[in-house]
Amino acid sequence: MSRFMVDIRGAIQEGRLKQPFTAADVRQACPGWNPATYGSFLPKHRVGNPGGYTPYFVRESAGRYRLRHDSIMH
Repeated sequence: MSRFMVDIRGAIQEGRLKQPFTAADVRQACPGWNPATYGSFLPKHRVGNPGGYTPYFVRESAGRYRLRHDSIMH
């Protein structure tokens, strides 16, 4: 699992990131990453992504995501 995903899960567990969240929310809760990462990681790893990447997130609406239930504590 990527370090970025570990940061996102940690921010949720610590209450710094509320669900559902946007890329801007993740940027605020998990600072220090490449700016492009915030906008690309969530859609790239959503359920149903066309690239076949590991689906960590469910897209609730345009730009809003939440962790898949089975990715919260693994």
